[in-house]
Amino acid sequence: MSRAFAILAISILSGNLFAQVSPTTPEASQVRIIEGPRIELVKEYLTIISWTTNNPGGSPVHFGVVHYGADPNRLIETAKSPIRLNPDHPSTIFRVRLDNLKPQTTYYYTVDSIQASGKSDGVKSSVNHFTTP
Repeated sequence: MSRAFAILAISILSGNLFAQVSPTTPEASQVRIIEGPRIELVKEYLTIISWTTNNPGGSPVHFGVVHYGADPNRLIETAKSPIRLNPDHPSTIFRVRLDNLKPQTTYYYTVDSIQASGKSDGVKSSVNHFTTP
């Protein structure tokens, strides 16, 4: 078996030859939060925050972003988590994990989402808060 044939066979069997990248979908005219944000989990050192938006469209990869801090006027920490949009779904659920928190501390936060390019979807929540145990 020739080397080229072996590489082709491995590519086909592994799915690499036919792997597709989701195309960019039309951006929503207005992205809005339709549910949340809400605290899914709060522990001494970590918290998970989730929220749902209408499907923002644009690049297939987006990031849920949480800006947070112990002072509501200085949300200087940032956590983000990637998600791949499903263009056939009318909404997108973002979930972001905040790590290395201090116990018995009140944190303030806002949520946002961005495209892979760093372009904001133009949606930002009001300032919310939670307290670690």
